[in-house]
Amino acid sequence: MPSYDANAQHEADAGMPDSMREATRLTRAGRLTEATALIQRTLANRSGGPAPARPAERSPRPAEESPRPPAPLRWLRRHQHAPASTQTITVPSRTRPASQPPDATTAPAGRFTTASHSNRAGTRSYKLYVPRDAGSGPKPLIVMLHGCSQHADDFAAGTRMNALAEASGFVVVYPQQSDRANPSRCWNWFKADDQVRDGGEPSIIAGITREVAAAHGVDDRRIYVAGMSAGAAMAVIMGSTHPDLYAGVGVHSGLAYGAASDLPSALRAMKQGGAGGARRASGTPTIVFHGDKDQTVHRRNGEQVLAPWTSGGAQSVPGRRALVTVHEGRVPAGRSYTRYVYRDGDGRPLAEGWSVHGMGHAWSGGDAAGSYTDPTGPDASAEIVRFFGEVAAQRS
Repeated sequence: MPSYDANAQHEADAGMPDSMREATRLTRAGRLTEATALIQRTLANRSGGPAPARPAERSPRPAEESPRPPAPLRWLRRHQHAPASTQTITVPSRTRPASQPPDATTAPAGRFTTASHSNRAGTRSYKLYVPRDAGSGPKPLIVMLHGCSQHADDFAAGTRMNALAEASGFVVVYPQQSDRANPSRCWNWFKADDQVRDGGEPSIIAGITREVAAAHGVDDRRIYVAGMSAGAAMAVIMGSTHPDLYAGVGVHSGLAYGAASDLPSALRAMKQGGAGGARRASGTPTIVFHGDKDQTVHRRNGEQVLAPWTSGGAQSVPGRRALVTVHEGRVPAGRSYTRYVYRDGDGRPLAEGWSVHGMGHAWSGGDAAGSYTDPTGPDASAEIVRFFGEVAAQRS
């Protein structure tokens, strides 16, 4: 993903659809519920994501162009004082033909339960997956935030994150937005009150994270957050407001922290990129996936998420100048992509950006059993987990 040209954010919005102008009018009139519902109807009609289709043979994981640690060990099954060399991650193969019997990569056998968490900001339910053979040592935790109109079960099916958790031994939790908090079940990433550490939805998500971590023996150095679309924008907020809690962030089709502060600015950000929000980023290691044909959240937003690591950029994280390498690749019988890898001078991972060519608003390499997935792209779930494992290895 090339660096974002800040001048582009000042583009005129004369092309904004009439429905969006009406949503802005409703917002200014204080009719927020009506405005939100209208926005989501409009976005659903414009979405570039493919509609759910019949299950198909899964695309193999893309061939790697850069070296990986040899014979990586399983990520979880370590005692707290295990040597640093064991803090890597196994990513299971995805070359199994769909006609073969299910195995651990597609048929998780652990516990998938429902619970809820409440604080003064409200109550949210969540789904929790704990692998069958989790072991007794400290476990990694990944917090997964769904997109608009999705729910926890849908997101789990589309990302196949439970299968990865079963194969590699980490815990995964899916906080679920309430339709009372947002009629389309979007996380309210664009509201100023939901962009702060100790209030709003971030406080609820952080509360769920801490609750699960305490109850399931999670290693507090290996807690991560990832999401799709509105969930990705909220994941960025969580990483920026809670860098002490989350060691890494996964952003699929999302927006930078501070990209919007109300509904009108959210519409502009989704259409053309945010207004300099990346300047407020924390520098938490981040991996970004974005389709370059996304008509719902413009790809410029993915570039803005990466802006803090742009080599020589004014928004670079102080003291962490990034060295970037660029790799081109293609999934066999699937989509091509460009991968940007940002590391510091000592080779530690800072960020990655994956631009998936020809893909719309969909989870790359996802399962058609879930909504907003594109099975022909590189496997975003496996790559996010792999990136988090590399971050853990460097921090140990």
